[in-house]
Amino acid sequence: MRNVTNPPTPPVDVVLPCLDEAGALPWVLERIPPGCRAIVVDNGSTDGSAELAASLGATVVSEPQRGFGAACHAGLLAATAEIVCFCDCDASLDPALLPSVADPVLRGELDLVLGRRRPTTRGAWPPHARLANLELARLVRRRTGLRLRDLGPMRAARRDALLGLELADRRSGYPLEMLVRAADAGWRIAETDVPYAPRTGRSKVTGTWRGTWHAVRDMSAVLRQPAAGAAREGRPATTPTRPATDSRPATDSQAVSGTEAVIVAQPAQPAQPAQPAQAVQVAR
Repeated sequence: MRNVTNPPTPPVDVVLPCLDEAGALPWVLERIPPGCRAIVVDNGSTDGSAELAASLGATVVSEPQRGFGAACHAGLLAATAEIVCFCDCDASLDPALLPSVADPVLRGELDLVLGRRRPTTRGAWPPHARLANLELARLVRRRTGLRLRDLGPMRAARRDALLGLELADRRSGYPLEMLVRAADAGWRIAETDVPYAPRTGRSKVTGTWRGTWHAVRDMSAVLRQPAAGAAREGRPATTPTRPATDSRPATDSQAVSGTEAVIVAQPAQPAQPAQPAQAVQVAR
């Protein structure tokens, strides 16, 4: 097993929210791509996760406020790279695949890229969690016009732009709030397929009906929030824009094909319903 090395100025920081993930950490950190810095945000672990992560070369941040969003945001604040990725720390997602998520953002082609989870085995994604995710994706489409199939936790965006969204949720609604506010601001958003394996250890959220219900409750509260104001409208200033080559809405077959369905979200108008998103196809 190799230790994770942290370059002085990493091009990409990888935020890994962590709560009692000692069983998964060695594999997760070993899979961090070269040139990326792993930021493990310990959210009150009692199994030695923080010490283990530090011994393997990761940057460790302590966040005493419990909550997935609290851990993610602490990692975002600790990041210094231009591009920040988020990834679960339970070995369900392979950090080695982060370049396929981050590269379109690095190239200035997209503003936010999500990894669409594709289960590798029948038990990787519990049915109740999968159904909840599909329903939330439907509600997001109705709220923003985004035609997404998953609200995946693996994602990449520019750090300064993320901070500009002024995310406030510190529980399970954080990933959804990021997506909704980015859509309100007119970001170019896409999803790309990533394999999703059974997690290592016990799930703290979606592994149980109760945990899933709490997550849905937090996310539903985010969807009830009014559209972001004009101060957040427009794409991140550091990202060049380019004309869309196809303004037709994405179809179901396009969303699961070998190309990425790129969503160009229209800035939401507080007094009007959200407009349907535009979609273009970008070859990988």
